[in-house]
Amino acid sequence: MLHKLGRGLALALGLALLSAPAGATELWDQHLRGVDSGLPAGALPPEGLYFALNNYFASFKQYGPADRKTGMSLNAVVEAPVLLWNTGLEVLGAQYAVAVAQPLDYTEIGVPNAPTLTNTGHWGNFNTYLAPVILSWALPYDFHVKGSFGVWLDDASSAPGRSPSRGGVGSGNGFTTFEPALGISWLHDGWNLSAQIYYDTSTRNDRTRYQSGDQIAVDYTATKTIGGWTVGLGAFQLNQIEQDSRNGTKLSGTVSQSYGLGPILGYDFGRFSLQGTYNHYLLVHNDVGDDVLNVRLVVPVF
Repeated sequence: MLHKLGRGLALALGLALLSAPAGATELWDQHLRGVDSGLPAGALPPEGLYFALNNYFASFKQYGPADRKTGMSLNAVVEAPVLLWNTGLEVLGAQYAVAVAQPLDYTEIGVPNAPTLTNTGHWGNFNTYLAPVILSWALPYDFHVKGSFGVWLDDASSAPGRSPSRGGVGSGNGFTTFEPALGISWLHDGWNLSAQIYYDTSTRNDRTRYQSGDQIAVDYTATKTIGGWTVGLGAFQLNQIEQDSRNGTKLSGTVSQSYGLGPILGYDFGRFSLQGTYNHYLLVHNDVGDDVLNVRLVVPVF
């Protein structure tokens, strides 16, 4: 059974979406592994409205509790458009912003000797993301700290309990997830050393009686900007901190973890910027992993 997948979103504030299947979460994680790498996690862009589009490509294999491949594969494409508005208002000494995102995804799974799972590729919309509170503080010595609170609505086009018409996996989750986050950055002389931390806690899917365990996701950035170019390394980790449950009973073999690392390359064209991050999974336990590529476009609207 496929329990988690890979996908996500972010932008120059460090929002994010989700990731992979195996024995944890009912279907999707809310955070796409490494999707925030390359961003100044603790800082907001200057006052104004910004559009970001994450183009996330994943080629995954499923790994079991013993870190061995199960034979199941997942190919996914995630298009995650985001609008971020830095209002210019000051709250508690911090810049105040809000954001909204509506990701779309294409998923296709493969299982050896399972002809009923062929031609299951389909597009759908993931859960809508709302972030009504984003606060960023500029601190001494070029440090920045950002706190935010987001919620993933239970409005995906298909999910466990309401399967897609062509079979395969659902496009999103059949529950609501609450996501507080903390971003920390040191931004000095073109250097960006950042960590973006998310804590996800979800409600139960009332259709399947399944509830995903809480988890922590962290994306790391170490880059240097020289002229219009940005180069460096990104990394990520995801750690589930409690078991999933069904009908209130904890389920063994449902705690996952994964770690990855890869290069970052970007260029600022003035009117817009492009940045690519590639990550290879170094350790996968009860999860999916292998290789992911995210190409992020950021455009100031006004």
